[in-house]
Amino acid sequence: MTKAPDPQSELEKTPTSGPGSAAAFGTGVDPLADFEALLTVAPQSSFNIASLLSLAAARHPDQTAVLTRRRPDCLGRLKLTYAQLEDNSSTLAAALAKSELSPGDRVVVMVPPGPDFFIVIFGLFKAALVPVMVDPGMGLKRMLMCLAEGRPKGLVGVNLAHLASLIMPRFFTSIRHRVSLGRTFGWGGQSLKKILTSPPGPFALPETLAGDTAAILFTSGATGPAKGTIYTHSMFLAQVGLIRHVFGLTEGGVDLATFPLFSLFSAALGLTSVTPNMNPIKPGQADPRRLISAIDGEKATSMFASPALLTVLARHAKAENLTFRTLKRVISAGAPVRPELLAEFSQVLPPETRLLTPYGATEAMPLTTIEAGEVAQIRGMTEQGFGMCVGQPLPGHRVAIIPICDNVLESFSEAKILPKAEIGEIVAQGPVIAPSYFERPLETELSLITGPDGLIWRRLGDLGWLDAQGRLWFCGRKSQRVVTQTGVFFTVCCEAVFNNHPKVRRSALIGVGAPTNRIPVVVIEPIGRLSSSGWLTMQEELSALARSNPRTRAITIFLKKKNFPVDIRHNAKINREKLAIWAVGQLGEHLPSSRN
Repeated sequence: MTKAPDPQSELEKTPTSGPGSAAAFGTGVDPLADFEALLTVAPQSSFNIASLLSLAAARHPDQTAVLTRRRPDCLGRLKLTYAQLEDNSSTLAAALAKSELSPGDRVVVMVPPGPDFFIVIFGLFKAALVPVMVDPGMGLKRMLMCLAEGRPKGLVGVNLAHLASLIMPRFFTSIRHRVSLGRTFGWGGQSLKKILTSPPGPFALPETLAGDTAAILFTSGATGPAKGTIYTHSMFLAQVGLIRHVFGLTEGGVDLATFPLFSLFSAALGLTSVTPNMNPIKPGQADPRRLISAIDGEKATSMFASPALLTVLARHAKAENLTFRTLKRVISAGAPVRPELLAEFSQVLPPETRLLTPYGATEAMPLTTIEAGEVAQIRGMTEQGFGMCVGQPLPGHRVAIIPICDNVLESFSEAKILPKAEIGEIVAQGPVIAPSYFERPLETELSLITGPDGLIWRRLGDLGWLDAQGRLWFCGRKSQRVVTQTGVFFTVCCEAVFNNHPKVRRSALIGVGAPTNRIPVVVIEPIGRLSSSGWLTMQEELSALARSNPRTRAITIFLKKKNFPVDIRHNAKINREKLAIWAVGQLGEHLPSSRN
């Protein structure tokens, strides 16, 4: 086994400062031109992420910035040029500057994808207000709790959002100003349509620093309570730079925006963002014909798609013998993307098209990336249970593995960096790392570690290992590992073994019993229907697969379920916590006692 590296020497390998990090901002110079500088911008530098929109509008005023195939904006428009988006967002910012809101105030945004969404978000950025983003698909109760936790002073949204605030006022007690996409009715405030059709008043961009809070993005809550993640202007800048320089998305392209938050990068990069006719919170149920119509009709050159959406498109395109000839870049993230799905989707792409799967989290995205071709070369290791390779750390970022621990770790002196090839907890440092959660000091303390160089590292809540080439292999969520008296079972590693069965659509490892002495159970989502005898035969085959691999040898209990519960954001992450509750009900009195 490789000797564990010295923490100090490892941390010194990546430079933490760069030339000209502050000089370019506010001078009209493209801040994306100097890749090293944008990754090392000082928090005290003057910078607002909305300046990238202004730069794109100055370069290409007549280029289409946003085009929707779903619903028109408040003025009945299906598309906006960069000049229109720049002017409209500045007009909104000027109106907000005259309201009861002050720079730094939080404003909850409940606006569907499309032109209005872009106008609102960039208008808030320009007014130095902080948009608070929550997923409407997380369910009403959880969404309302997030809103109450964020204590926003403003609400910009559709009429239904304002109506909800009147029906359930205790969750909206902090609201002082409202902007409606429709008429204002009884809740007052301003109409976005009226704001945009009124003569714009004088407006000066407030002083904004790169280290200031730009937005609060709530996590999906797929494996725990949804938490508000603080994004700074410098975080957004680093993300835009990585997408441009690493993923190759540059101005002039056409991006199919299937995930609203990712689509905001298009405007900052000078791309045309196309909103397809789909429900963004149910990508797994999207109509592939509508998506293909948008890709072909608008000649999309890039697309972001969750694994669930990628599956829908791959199956339809294969059945209809279609090829996505205009696409040059496809990015899939939000959950582990199985090698077989990448292989299947690659078959409907031109040979030169890049299919990438970045790794990260709401608190740190993107951290690594890998291309489908490389995944295909090491697919056998994934199928044997070594985990899922997610590639090399991106420029300016460092990834390390520490022993698995559920307690607070204030510094690396309380942990150690594990040797290569040893599974542990993933930690990372770099410019896309969120500095904290919003007003959740315990969760922030649990997630951050001070390195020997004084820089802050984030614990991702994931497990993995690094190979000899420095690539990261993902093994599953830390909270979903199954701890038994005979060892620890990792979800992604174990499930890959059973996913090799030809009748398995997907599998999920869960644990039942005492937290520190669980019994491993694998739930199967089969392909097609199974008779009772067919399931008995399949269980015998799954047991044989389990015995064939040292990582799964102790697994003897299998259950089947037609449809797995999944996350609300990407419809791809399996909710193993819900499956565990369901499994206990299925096993009932037949639940085995913990092994001794």
